[in-house]
Amino acid sequence: MKAYQALYPVTTLCRVLGVSSSGYYAWRGRPPSARSQADAQLQAHIEKIHAWSDGTYGTYGTPRILAQLHQEGVHVGGKRVARLVRQAGLQGVSRRPQATTTRQAKDRRPAPDLVNRDFSAVGPDQLWVADITYVPTWAGFIYLAVVLDAFSRRIIGWAISAHLGTELVLDALHMVLAQRRPKDVMHHSDQGSQYTSIAFGQRCTAAGVRPSMGSAGDCFDNALCESFFATLEAV
Repeated sequence: MKAYQALYPVTTLCRVLGVSSSGYYAWRGRPPSARSQADAQLQAHIEKIHAWSDGTYGTYGTPRILAQLHQEGVHVGGKRVARLVRQAGLQGVSRRPQATTTRQAKDRRPAPDLVNRDFSAVGPDQLWVADITYVPTWAGFIYLAVVLDAFSRRIIGWAISAHLGTELVLDALHMVLAQRRPKDVMHHSDQGSQYTSIAFGQRCTAAGVRPSMGSAGDCFDNALCESFFATLEAV
């Protein structure tokens, strides 16, 4: 209504909208509710997280923003975060750019999800989780690939490179296989092109490692590794 007050009387606008003039002026003079103020503060926090993620770990969408808020101890529901993200006009993109690596043939499906978000393990070398992230340095960004044992919650293999290629995840896997001899371990990751590449699949087959992959674009399907990266970012 405020935008049209220069063109039409307030009484006319109120009549068209079915509200009283006194109610409109009372609403204008009323301070924001506690909920509105809390939403404004939370939205500002969300925008900071989104701005921070842009150019470092990609641009966060609702799932990653929600995970970051929970990591910071902010208890908020996913629907509320999604609403504030929409109101702010924010949009997430994948943090992994398209890379020129050996890709799996289009007619072949990625590995099944053998974990189904259950990252429990009763012993070592039963479940490994793996992922790739960016690490900012004074000289620019480098890529870090890790392999984490779900039982000990320790990083048992890692590799760093200035380039995002299949060799990065292979080097991390080689580090693990050089010191461990698993019999029937699951290797869980996302569906990044490095993990779906033919070279990586062949190495897993040769080592007796069972590949497992979560659904595309869902960070919760690899939450254990995402949690480690969140801790790493806070250091």
